[in-house]
Amino acid sequence: MQNRSLLSNLNRAFSEHPASVGESYSAHLVTAGGFGWALFKASLACFVHAVLPFAFEKTGSIAITELHRKMVSNRDRRHTHR
Repeated sequence: MQNRSLLSNLNRAFSEHPASVGESYSAHLVTAGGFGWALFKASLACFVHAVLPFAFEKTGSIAITELHRKMVSNRDRRHTHR
């Protein structure tokens, strides 16, 4: 009985948030991983820019704008068409 409760809690932990944004766990893994990768690359560009101000002058702001478009604007549109 305790195993069933544990499995239920694990299933909920891994599926509740993805379901709340209209994704399966695997779709959320790919999407969130892509956002993470984009943020990682942008953060590297920002660190280089901190040392070399002439390099990557707009990379961080472009990345943030693009990620916002993909993450917030597109998701809002998806939810209004359901």
